[in-house]
Amino acid sequence: MATRKDDCIFCKIANGDIPSNSIYEDDDFKVFLDLSPANKGHALIVPKVHYDNAYEMDDEFAAKVFPLATKVARAVKKALNADGVNILQNNEEVAGQTVFHFHMHVIPRFKDDTVNVSWVQNESNPEEQAKLAEILKAEMK
Repeated sequence: MATRKDDCIFCKIANGDIPSNSIYEDDDFKVFLDLSPANKGHALIVPKVHYDNAYEMDDEFAAKVFPLATKVARAVKKALNADGVNILQNNEEVAGQTVFHFHMHVIPRFKDDTVNVSWVQNESNPEEQAKLAEILKAEMK
C-alpha cells in the first residue's frame, strides 16, 4: 500500500490538490460530491491514504469507514428529503470499480428515480450452501 499515488485522481482530490465540493473532512477521509452522480447528493467517501481496494485496509482503518458512511447517509437523507439511501463499495473491475482507490458511495434514493442497483436472485442448494459456509468459515480464521 502506498501512502499516496501520484497518478491517482482520488489521492489528488482527497489531499486537496484538485478542488472538490467537499462536505466533510477529517485526518483520514475526505467526503465530496460525485462529479458524475447517480442522483443529486451522491457523495464519495475517500481515504486520504491510498488503498487500491478494501482488501488492502487493516481492520483498524476499515472500522472507521462505516460510521462515517452512516453519518453521511443521515445528512443526505435529511438535507434532500430522500426516500432511502444506498451505501455501496466496489472492489475490482468485475465488481464495478472504475477508480482504483478505495471509496464508498452514498447515494440518496427517491421513489421512481432511475438509479439501478440490482441483481437476479438465484436459487441456492442447501447442501452446497452448508459446504460453502464451512469453507468460508475456515478462510475467516
